[in-house]
Amino acid sequence: MRRTSPSRQPPIDRGADGPVQLFVDSGAWIALRSQRDQHHAEADHLFREALRRRLPLATTSLVIAEVHRLTLFRVGVQAALRGLDRIDASPGVTIHFAGAEDHRAARRWLERLAPRPITYTDAVSFAVMEGRRCRHVLGFDQDFVAAGYSLWRGHP
Repeated sequence: MRRTSPSRQPPIDRGADGPVQLFVDSGAWIALRSQRDQHHAEADHLFREALRRRLPLATTSLVIAEVHRLTLFRVGVQAALRGLDRIDASPGVTIHFAGAEDHRAARRWLERLAPRPITYTDAVSFAVMEGRRCRHVLGFDQDFVAAGYSLWRGHP
């Protein structure tokens, strides 16, 4: 796992045969871990396809916080720790730690998409994706589509 600060130069998502990086939303991380999740099979397929293509995965510490909290209160402390361990052990995952500029950009996203009820975590995700020039998300949240991003389905 790599960590980035807001000042680091991001890669550009513009592959001829699809994305060169994917942003991973909390719904995808949760679905991957929970066989009872309605999106589990699709998440498993999408993560395997991303790994097969060696696509770099990006997410935020806020997304990780959502995943940890949900896992903690649904499954318990040990499962939540194992989830963090798995993400931390993934060399292809970069966790972006939001800074002041991300906050300002997230506020603009919240205002732009109002009155749609967008979470602050999603707004920061949009800001990070915008800053990284990433157009594709591995996730299931239609708020990303409303913000102009594409839900990646494993094909170009």
